Amino acid sequence: MSSDYDASEFVDGDLEASRSSQPAPSRPGQVHRAPSREEVDSRVAEAQQKLAELKRAQEELERERASLEETRRRQIEFQTGRQEMIQNLTRGIGLLEEAELNARRDAQQMAKTLAEFKDALEKIQSIREETWTKDNFQVELTRGLTALENARMEWNGARLKFDILSAPAPTPQEPGSAGPAGTVPTLGGQSFSDLCRLGFALTWPVALAVIVVGVLLVALLLRR
Repeated sequence: MSSDYDASEFVDGDLEASRSSQPAPSRPGQVHRAPSREEVDSRVAEAQQKLAELKRAQEELERERASLEETRRRQIEFQTGRQEMIQNLTRGIGLLEEAELNARRDAQQMAKTLAEFKDALEKIQSIREETWTKDNFQVELTRGLTALENARMEWNGARLKFDILSAPAPTPQEPGSAGPAGTVPTLGGQSFSDLCRLGFALTWPVALAVIVVGVLLVALLLRR
């Protein structure tokens, strides 16, 4: 049985490829020539172009990095500020709701106390002593004292609730007392004894001087 002979079956393809990739061995006596100026200039220009491209790429990466850092900073600021404001607003809502409830309760209590004050004042002002007679004197007196006691209890209880009621009331200025700074008190409201004391306080230095002069004159006359 005859078969066809194929020479490619005994050829190693990888070996041939490795051989073809290696540079051809230099022949004995072959001299490598130096690169020309044009070749050097071309390589320099190529290197400069590659450096410029690398520099542009670096600048682009720097801009991208700066943008990413700014984005990260803003994200951190947003998250931190959001958490802070959530806490502050939640706490503020709780405090204001409590304050509003207390203020509303105080306002209701103040309105109730105000109504009680008006009622007590009306009861006291409605008492007319001139209408009391000998027959109903004791009854009306007891009724008046009861109204006064109830009003006093209302007043004392309200003073414990509202500090404004504990403030000292302004006292009316007494006649003859010193007025505002820079004013001169008048003599119209002074009594006779006050005027005498004022006159004596103004004239006693003159009287004392007159007495001293008189004593000196008497002493001089006696020496003669």
